[in-house]
Amino acid sequence: MKKPLEIKGIRFGEGRPVICVPVVEREREAVTEKIRALAGRQTQMIEWRADCFEQLDQPEQVRGILEDIGPFVKDTVMLFTIRTKHQGGNADLEEKRLLYLDEIAAKSGSIDLIDLEHFELDRPEREITRLQKMGVHVISSHHDFSGTPHDVVLHTLMNQLTRGGGDIAKIAVMPQSADDVARLFQLTNETRTSHPDLPLIAIAMGALGVISRVSGETFGSCVTFGADGECSAPGQLQADELAGILNVLHESMTNAQGDERDG
Repeated sequence: MKKPLEIKGIRFGEGRPVICVPVVEREREAVTEKIRALAGRQTQMIEWRADCFEQLDQPEQVRGILEDIGPFVKDTVMLFTIRTKHQGGNADLEEKRLLYLDEIAAKSGSIDLIDLEHFELDRPEREITRLQKMGVHVISSHHDFSGTPHDVVLHTLMNQLTRGGGDIAKIAVMPQSADDVARLFQLTNETRTSHPDLPLIAIAMGALGVISRVSGETFGSCVTFGADGECSAPGQLQADELAGILNVLHESMTNAQGDERDG
């Protein structure tokens, strides 16, 4: 059995989901200041949504931010994400340029995890391995803002994500009904059972999917995204409110398990 994924003392896939706070500022100074402030508040995990950065097409500016934040994030898990327009983000880059920016992030020393949109790449397994050799972990992801695929498609997507070599598999969908949310929960639980050593992130977006952002400890989703001000996806809760809910749920589950053991 593989060792649990652990980054900077945080274990992924055990107990309460890790709260990741996205940074969606557009200007360099604002990005750096936001990350500095979040790290100063002992935020567990920060995602720099670099596709929101207005100078993403200038690699030296991206490198500059990564250098700027290095001293602030020594104890904070940092995720670097370029979300493309195909998957609900802002970036419209050819693959070669996108992967070059990921390489800059991987070599910066400031980034622990990189999000790769698995099905947007010609050879995702090769790129995952390449980034891992540079010393970072990879989230192999897929986002569907248009709906929730049928079960056969949903399982096929998840199977490819889990077998691609990433350190975490992530799927996010837009439910059109409560049944869609229930199907995602079932998929997550089944995948956790069949791949117990692989951390998963499963999110149902929008109003119907809010419950998925607080139920990870039950169904097996190891990270949940909570905003600090502006949200990066529909249905996100504010991080401080999210932390309170997760704490209540965790304590209630722990107490209930104790009562069960006591008879």
